[in-house]
Amino acid sequence: MNGASTASSESASFKRFLELPWSIYNSKDHPQWVPPLQVSVEDSLHTVKNPFYKRADIQLFLAVKNGRDVGRIAAIENRGHNEFHEDRTGFYGYFEAIDDQAVADALFGAAEDWLKNRGLQAMMGPMNPSTNHECGLLVRGQSQHPTLMTTWNPKYYETLHESAGLKGVKDTVAYAIKTDMATGLPPRVIEYAERIRKNSRLTFRSLDVKNYDRDVEICFEIYNSAWEKNWGFFPMTRDEFMHLAKDMKFLLDPDFAFIAEKDGKPAGFMLALPDYNHIFKRIPNGKLFPTGFLKLLIGKRLLKSVRVLTLGVKPEFRGGGIFALFTYESFLRARRRGIIGGEASWILEDNEAMNKPWRDLGAPLYRRWRFYQRSWS
Repeated sequence: MNGASTASSESASFKRFLELPWSIYNSKDHPQWVPPLQVSVEDSLHTVKNPFYKRADIQLFLAVKNGRDVGRIAAIENRGHNEFHEDRTGFYGYFEAIDDQAVADALFGAAEDWLKNRGLQAMMGPMNPSTNHECGLLVRGQSQHPTLMTTWNPKYYETLHESAGLKGVKDTVAYAIKTDMATGLPPRVIEYAERIRKNSRLTFRSLDVKNYDRDVEICFEIYNSAWEKNWGFFPMTRDEFMHLAKDMKFLLDPDFAFIAEKDGKPAGFMLALPDYNHIFKRIPNGKLFPTGFLKLLIGKRLLKSVRVLTLGVKPEFRGGGIFALFTYESFLRARRRGIIGGEASWILEDNEAMNKPWRDLGAPLYRRWRFYQRSWS
């Protein structure tokens, strides 16, 4: 083991950091792995163009063994999180490694040393680079297709973490929306939802792409009020939210990005995206050009499954079955569009208000991610 070395975003080592997963995974041994779009990963790491780094710093590390890159990790100081939670937690992310405990130990050690030198007291992750982005280590469901913007990793990553002294601190889960659920709901569910709808004065409208910036501003207001008490949450700045919204605009289907209003006032919003991972899997090098973008354009019209990413309701509008109504509305829209299934994730394991509607519908919990932490003071 030759140890872990730093990688700069302005050096040749950044390219090695970016491309390392292709040396870990292959379609024969890891058929479920979906190659990430390199442009998306690069954007998430770009300390100048990505506004996340106005309140954060990051250091990249590569593990090298016998002259070969065999692992990577990023150490992250997220000042936005620490100011909101009034703590001194550091973070790690973008973890990839061969099945070698010495490699993993070197990577975790390098990240810990960097965070310690900044006066931080613990290391938690994986965050790529925060809870507002892709995050969590997959600990259940490796045999399942990974949906859009969810992490996938081999089962041995769990052992690498736990053998390095990292402890699980929180899980998020995913529910499978099966074909029969997407096309038909139990009569008792329909009767309950219709009864709530009649008494709630709630209306739903699709996000207006012609007034995209206006509706994104509405979603931003809801987002920061709806998630304020959730574990791991910290509020995004307007620039951060708009940056993510800009990146998602091409992927959006307005029928599955909709806002709830009560007496004309925004109450909540739900965002589901077509599962583009079915297309990304056919772009093995993770590059949009020269052919990847064409595959994306052609395949976009054929997608028949979605991932429910976000459902948030302002505190003053909670109660009265609004979460059930959102779920019901999403099923009605899916049926009209011929959607045959999908996934609802990442839902905090102890968020009963979000878990109960999916359990009541009979949706199986089929994937689970875990956040790990190692403390030193």
